[in-house]
Amino acid sequence: MAVAVMWGCNFIAIDASLQHFPPMFLVAIRFALIAIPTVLLVKRPDVPLRWLIGYGLGFGTLQFLFLYWGMAAGMPAGLASLVLQASGPFTMLLGATFLRERVTGPRLLGILVAVGGLAVVGWQRAEHASVLPFLLTLAGALGWAVGNICNRRARAANPLHLTLWMSVVPPLPMLALAMSVEGPSRIVDSLTGFDEPGAVGAVFGLLYTVVIGTILGSGLWTWLMSRHPAGVVAPFSMLVPITGMTAAWLILGETVTLPEVLGGALVVGGVLLASLRRRSKALPGKAVQRDPAAQPGEVEVALRV
Repeated sequence: MAVAVMWGCNFIAIDASLQHFPPMFLVAIRFALIAIPTVLLVKRPDVPLRWLIGYGLGFGTLQFLFLYWGMAAGMPAGLASLVLQASGPFTMLLGATFLRERVTGPRLLGILVAVGGLAVVGWQRAEHASVLPFLLTLAGALGWAVGNICNRRARAANPLHLTLWMSVVPPLPMLALAMSVEGPSRIVDSLTGFDEPGAVGAVFGLLYTVVIGTILGSGLWTWLMSRHPAGVVAPFSMLVPITGMTAAWLILGETVTLPEVLGGALVVGGVLLASLRRRSKALPGKAVQRDPAAQPGEVEVALRV
């Protein structure tokens, strides 16, 4: 639950950082602060380089490029924490397409329910605000899914080291993109204008995303997943959009429409339904066979059949 709160409040910290830093440059700074000590202190994981780079491009670069861009364009912090849950259905669809993973009936139903919930949220965004921030955040969820596929293919013995080394990939391409799109003058202003309103909060928000959201939150999550059954730990990630939207309501005063709440419930419910894994009942004297498609970190919930 502590990790869910850390990750939910991470969207509040991002919103604070975006009040001062341009979004693309902010992504570059965030990962540079992790990448520099990682290169100096952490041994590179023994995984194929292409999957390490793919993980960094998908999970690190594309996800946060579109998330930060979408939030800077007007996507509410709480709603962003919800829409990113689309990474679950996206991951399953990409896994079925490129990894030939089996999609069972409950998984397909869960995907359809989650997509229906996203359609409701998108429709509400189109009715009451610009739909572009919603689409950008949805693209961020797709980037997260691409990173998940590369993470699976990497099969790192130490997932935390892979997560840290993933941060080495985004800084240079994001800095180049920020220089070309946002411009050197805007970047320099963000690094020198710390007397502006909101600048101090932006710095603390950046430190929160690096220290609490990434290092402490991801580290604690990896520790939990390595010591407890995945089916016990992983469902707690469903609390992230709940804590994110609650924190946005309490701190930022954000409100959502009733259809958006119902759509959010469909997204969370659909992701949870798609994560259920049926386990066959074992006969006396015989072990239950594990689904070969299962990967470390996936949700596994035992259902009595």
